[in-house]
Amino acid sequence: MPSPFPGMNPYLEHPDVFHDFHERFIPACAEALTPLVRPRYFVKLDEQVYVHELPGEARHLLGRPDVALTSRQGIAAGGATVTALGMPVYGQVPQITVEEERLSFLQVVDRQSRRVVTVIELLSPTNQSAGPDREQYIAKRHRLLSTPVHLVEIDLLRCAARMPVDGLPRCEYCVMVSTCNERPRVALWPVGLRDRLPVVPLPLDPPDPPAAIDLQQLLHRVYDAAGYEDYVYAVAPQPALTPEDAAWAQQLLAQTPRPGV
Repeated sequence: MPSPFPGMNPYLEHPDVFHDFHERFIPACAEALTPLVRPRYFVKLDEQVYVHELPGEARHLLGRPDVALTSRQGIAAGGATVTALGMPVYGQVPQITVEEERLSFLQVVDRQSRRVVTVIELLSPTNQSAGPDREQYIAKRHRLLSTPVHLVEIDLLRCAARMPVDGLPRCEYCVMVSTCNERPRVALWPVGLRDRLPVVPLPLDPPDPPAAIDLQQLLHRVYDAAGYEDYVYAVAPQPALTPEDAAWAQQLLAQTPRPGV
């Protein structure tokens, strides 16, 4: 059963769901794209690794200070004097709690030269939140934009900290297509919560025409395959919807039969 929402499903943005959605959406996009670009190109899955160090208050200490016990003298067999070891002195070693997050992305690669032609990114909360992870992604983005590689950036998160781009109107979601020979100009698709996700042209090498990917159909496919309807509606969307949008969302859900409801 497809998602009951006409565009992005806001319940998929919840932190407990979005990483799973991200890691399902990217392979589904690769499967949809492959028959459109072969045999001149192939589509390759790759991943970016982000290492999160938890804040100081989340660190754990191994061991704790204890009372120092002095060693004592003993007599070994044969009458030799030995030093018997007492209990050790316990210290503490700070343990920094580290989490590793792997985020998949796609590369469209020229089959003969093995040259990367197009990179496709689905942005995640890791990319959107201020801090070293965002800086890491922006540095990668700058490197791509300085090379003859096309970049497609899909942002299906409602957030205040979008990737830097001039000329983007106010919107809940957006897609950016940066064709290498048109920079610094980029094509933008601003999308509202109630709008259908667009069909996006993925640029290839001339003279090949762009490959069109229907993001809405991809979302429905992933939603159905993952069985999201069974559990994502147990909690409210994050970020929270406006009262008007929340009422609209509840009306849509009430009109859609769901398991156990």
